[in-house]
Amino acid sequence: MFETLRNALKVKDIRKRLLFTLVVLIICRLGSQLPIPGIDTDTISQYLNSLLGDSFNLLNSFTGGSFESMSLFALNVTPYITASIIIQLLTIAIPALEELYRDGEDGRKKINNITRFVTLGLSVLESAGLAIGFGKQGLLSNYGPLIVMEMIVCLTAGSVFVMWLGEQITEKGVGNGISIILLINIVARIPNDLSNLYQNYVAKPTDVTSKIIAAVIILAIIVAMFVFIVFLQDGERRIPVQYSKKMAGRKMVGGQSSNIPLKVNTAGVIPIIFASSIMSFPSIILSFVGKSDIKGIGGTLIKMLNSNNWFDKTNPVASLGLILYIVLVIFFAYFYTSITFNPMEVADNMKKQGGFIPGIRPGKSTVDYLNNLLSYIIFIGAAGLTIVAVIPFFFNGFFKANVSFGGTSLIIIASVILETLKQIESMMLVRNYKGFLND
Repeated sequence: MFETLRNALKVKDIRKRLLFTLVVLIICRLGSQLPIPGIDTDTISQYLNSLLGDSFNLLNSFTGGSFESMSLFALNVTPYITASIIIQLLTIAIPALEELYRDGEDGRKKINNITRFVTLGLSVLESAGLAIGFGKQGLLSNYGPLIVMEMIVCLTAGSVFVMWLGEQITEKGVGNGISIILLINIVARIPNDLSNLYQNYVAKPTDVTSKIIAAVIILAIIVAMFVFIVFLQDGERRIPVQYSKKMAGRKMVGGQSSNIPLKVNTAGVIPIIFASSIMSFPSIILSFVGKSDIKGIGGTLIKMLNSNNWFDKTNPVASLGLILYIVLVIFFAYFYTSITFNPMEVADNMKKQGGFIPGIRPGKSTVDYLNNLLSYIIFIGAAGLTIVAVIPFFFNGFFKANVSFGGTSLIIIASVILETLKQIESMMLVRNYKGFLND
């Protein structure tokens, strides 16, 4: 990684792109510190933390802490990410969008424009929901139409501006702009989390041996999780494909071998995001309608949905909610992969190009083979994803080690870094080819 960056800095064009990316990221972090007038950040932070649990940590991590402080960039990239997921799902369901997606560069530009408008709409809705919800809970000073409009305008403008900054990075910088901003938001929270871990588990013990053991355990867990995630993200099953030879004029062409790479973690972090959102949804609705303090069986069920109560020694029944969470993660791993990877389409494309999987007949046999193999791979990826997601819950519930960089955040860090490095290497490779051709 460091060698790739060092070589990239020697190239003037890539160096300019990296510098431009750095400047934009600094602007993003500065905007995350600008407060909105009339907001009591401490009260809102405590309220959201008790309401959302791990979903709050996830959301706060995605926004780089700006959601917790309810700054100008409080929504940050979350509306754009949600809009992208919605459009991606609708592309499968609506034939017109699917046709646009397959219509080359022009079609993708139209889809990007649609995503921007959906982002704007979601920003307005989320801003209005936050303003009205906070107002009804008594968290806003001078609650009224003026403060509501102020929050809607500020939060929407901040979200749209961050989206524009991300597009500028994609066009003039290095990597996918939204992913890079998401990465820097997550990384910005890590020093504060490490400081909290140090104060709670390394600084507290009186003897030196306990301090060293605590520090080694914390470091070992973080490194082990990161290494596991890198293998999970980079792991893939390559399906060999052989293309038959055919006559083109007087020559025989084709006959080359290729492969279809199937990633182990085919759905990325989408299953965790969907599962966390569904688990926190009932608590949010009950809070906004003023019925968050439910007693009896209903209250127990709500506690089971809150990840802050999982692995709690004083309330073991609440940990049963973890079972539902794991089921949702596995379900969404299969669901999301099923709508983004179509074995029948892959088999048809191979057949049209004269390709086949060795030992498997073209057509239905190929589709069945891909379906069976995909089910096996998805299960492995979902199991790995579940392990990564549950480990932070265990340490949070059992040891009260509450940090914002959970398994989801580490997956995003690893995947974005790997993809960005691959893009830098690709840019350097293209430059070397151009230099060779010019010579």
